[in-house]
Amino acid sequence: MKPSHWMVVGAVSLITLSLWAWFNRPLEEPLWPDRVMGFAFAPYRADQDPQKGLHPSEEQINEDLALLSGKTYAVRTYTVEGVLAEIPRLARKFGINVMVGGWIDTEETKNDLEIKRLIKTVNANAQNVVRVIVGNEVLLHDRVPVEKLIQYLDRVRSSVNAPVSTAEPWHIWLKYPQLVKHTDFITVHMLPYWEGIDQEGAVDYVVFRMNELRAAYPDKTIIIGEVGWPSDGRTRINAKAGLAEQATFLRRFLARANQEKYVYYVIEAFDQPWKSNSLERGVGSYWGVYNADRVAKFPFHAPIVNIPQWYVLAAASLVVGLLTITLLFLDSHSMRKRGRFFLAILAYGVASLAVYVVYNYSQQYLTRGAMLFGFLLGIGMIGVIVVLFAEAHEWAEAAWVQARRRALEPTLLLDEDQLPWVSVHVPAYNEPPDMMIRTLDSLARLNYPHFEILVIDNNTKDPAIWEPVRDHCAKLGERFRFFHVDPLAGFKAGALNFSLKQTDPRAEVIAVIDSDYLVDSNWLRDLIPQFQKPEIAIVQAPQDYYDQDESTFKSMCYAEYRGFFYIGMVTRNERNAIIQHGTMTMVRRQVLEEVGGWAEWCITEDAELGLRIFERGFQASYIPRSYGRGVMPDTFIDYKKQRFRWAYGAVRIMRAHFGELFGWRASSLTWGQRYHFLAGWMPWLADGLNVLFNVIALCWSVAMIVGPQYADSPSVVFSVLPLILFAFKILKHLHLYYTNVGIKPMQSLAAAVAGLSLTHTVSMAIMQGFFGGEKPFFRTPKQADGHRFWHALAAARTETILMVSFWLAAWGVKVRVGFDFFDTRVWVGVLLVQSMPYAISLIMAAISGLPTSRPPVLAVLVEEKK
Repeated sequence: MKPSHWMVVGAVSLITLSLWAWFNRPLEEPLWPDRVMGFAFAPYRADQDPQKGLHPSEEQINEDLALLSGKTYAVRTYTVEGVLAEIPRLARKFGINVMVGGWIDTEETKNDLEIKRLIKTVNANAQNVVRVIVGNEVLLHDRVPVEKLIQYLDRVRSSVNAPVSTAEPWHIWLKYPQLVKHTDFITVHMLPYWEGIDQEGAVDYVVFRMNELRAAYPDKTIIIGEVGWPSDGRTRINAKAGLAEQATFLRRFLARANQEKYVYYVIEAFDQPWKSNSLERGVGSYWGVYNADRVAKFPFHAPIVNIPQWYVLAAASLVVGLLTITLLFLDSHSMRKRGRFFLAILAYGVASLAVYVVYNYSQQYLTRGAMLFGFLLGIGMIGVIVVLFAEAHEWAEAAWVQARRRALEPTLLLDEDQLPWVSVHVPAYNEPPDMMIRTLDSLARLNYPHFEILVIDNNTKDPAIWEPVRDHCAKLGERFRFFHVDPLAGFKAGALNFSLKQTDPRAEVIAVIDSDYLVDSNWLRDLIPQFQKPEIAIVQAPQDYYDQDESTFKSMCYAEYRGFFYIGMVTRNERNAIIQHGTMTMVRRQVLEEVGGWAEWCITEDAELGLRIFERGFQASYIPRSYGRGVMPDTFIDYKKQRFRWAYGAVRIMRAHFGELFGWRASSLTWGQRYHFLAGWMPWLADGLNVLFNVIALCWSVAMIVGPQYADSPSVVFSVLPLILFAFKILKHLHLYYTNVGIKPMQSLAAAVAGLSLTHTVSMAIMQGFFGGEKPFFRTPKQADGHRFWHALAAARTETILMVSFWLAAWGVKVRVGFDFFDTRVWVGVLLVQSMPYAISLIMAAISGLPTSRPPVLAVLVEEKK
């Protein structure tokens, strides 16, 4: 990289490092006490799960109690099933008191057995059992009626000497005052995270609720049976789960609890990975002060840092960002400093995000299924990032360049005796004769001395269509030759190969236009001089249209077409990597014959020919000036079919030239050309993969609706990436259409709508291009009768079904899962965004069905003569 490049990299690296430091600045909080009142205690290790009958051994329980010895006065248990009934006995030798719990579930037989064990355990360990809890959040989860719970409480109270209660959140105690009469004290759970309380106000919220309970039951002792905050998991309303949030809340609460003289049990001593499959889902695993390996998760006395190892992540971000920006800065000597800053900021920002995502995922307790799911999401994330960088690179090269490295203007005119002979080929199939006659008349006015016009009508059955064209060619003179061939294989490529064989031997350049094009009289005179350079084999002018004012639909299509020819083709021309188009194109005849003519196997024979010519080491010249105008598809279905052909053909070309594009087969392609062909097709490939994403998204949403307790919304980190890419592409589109194409914001928005309406069409084309067979050539109808409105809507019936499916999925997730979790809200947003292209397809179809007002073509011809 040049010194100026290093200056940009250095500045952005410093900004990146500063942001990492700022987000991880130390926070001073109250110190952790020497001993806490109590811990909720579940001694399960990472590979154990009570739901599967996998319990800890006495030795493991003993190790956990030894770790807590001297750090707490008491522990709280939740069941006396199996080895867990030994906890009071084992805790006694460490001087730890126990609040013993018995688990109450929906099955009365199991409850009866649990209560018997509870009574036995309490009476056998009277020395250090200080309290007894019958059931945990039984009424909250509607496991048994309040009357039945009261029976269980009375039974235990009459059988033990220790004080007895049950554990519920504050609102349950206020809802069931009759329950209080059957307890010796109130055990309340204070978990502001589950109520969506912001961490900054969470401690005050606990105090407020405690005062509320004290006011309601002034004669009852109230202890806090659970109080805590998760170190990982999903944001619930305003409550963000995180390590720094957990440490901050607990250290603040413990200081306040000492002031308020609370008796409390911190939930919990150790993380419980098995809870990822419980009702608490991902959040339930991360309430421990110690992780599953029995290591303290945050400092008890030092300042709190969000990510203690942030400097390692910052260094990784700088390395990844540097590697990324090195690739983006390759061959960027013509880019302005503003463009380099744009790419550098994006590269380091994305690198930091990716490093954080990997770090965050690595800190979670992952099952094999979660690891597989994360791996697949990671691949998807990489794909989104690659597309993002491809879009960003085009944005920078289109908007912020000092000067174009390759000329975009015609070369100096040659003397007439130096101008080569040109053969203009006009392939046609079943085209309206009036339209073709206008095309031929415009060709007759060409300001060029040496040319011929070959009209090749292939496979048109009705003589009433092709005979008027033949007769008109005869009237125009000997320059015009007409051929009607039926049958003729190979579609348009077959017709062009046929015409190549009929070409005048003097012709050095082959020019091709579509049968609907009205050409500028100076087309050949201005562009043929490009062939003075022997390395030039292709000269291309943009496609253009004269019927954009005929309807709103065509106006939107016209705006969408222009973006490619005045943004994409201009940047591709910088590295000699344009896409050749089958109209307004010229090819050096010798090169065309050397490479074997037009590929009859490919439905986008024009783009395929251009790539083949590049593989031979020749160059192309692109002049972004309109020299001819044709007509656009009249209906949405034809617009879709045209784009399907282009996208499907691109995939078939990629498959056929895979080795050359990736450098595995010998060719003269430069890496810049390879980049532009692959990066140019990447948004279409992304649309193809988007089909898979949409199928998975709908299936996942159905699972969330049917079983919300089992299927959670995807992590916000993964959900937000498609939203970022969508917003990024819209911003790029609006900016470049304004600066490079020169159209107004509303026209730019119309172009975006037209492009989005083809998303599903492109998706299907890409999938069928990779996995389907060969498709026949589809001719875009010219001046066809427009559909009636309802017929036009039918062109988007598949998209409409998908639109409704996404809307129903979003509604179902909202209703069944709710909006408590931020991840769920983002996921619903993703579903709605994914529905947008389908909704826009329906809108575009409706617009195409509106009445049109076809302007007189005579006005266009008069303008051409001028």
